[in-house]
Amino acid sequence: MILNSSFDRQRSLEELEGQQWPKPSPDATNLVKAVHALRVRPIGGLTIEELRRLIGQNVGVSFLLPLALEILRAGTRGGRIL
Repeated sequence: MILNSSFDRQRSLEELEGQQWPKPSPDATNLVKAVHALRVRPIGGLTIEELRRLIGQNVGVSFLLPLALEILRAGTRGGRIL
């Protein structure tokens, strides 16, 4: 996996990946609906929980993992997460 560290954080995963997923079916789970909705939001505005959800579902990892690492590095002091 190649991690992308230089990208426009005002763009969505959908834009960055160049892939538009079809809308989830009406009977899709809440998780599926949430992941689809998060893919169209600018990645720079995603919350920690939203990043966790997408990474946990293996969605947009090459773009989101660098963001998550930045957050972890910024929130650590003495090896502990604040």
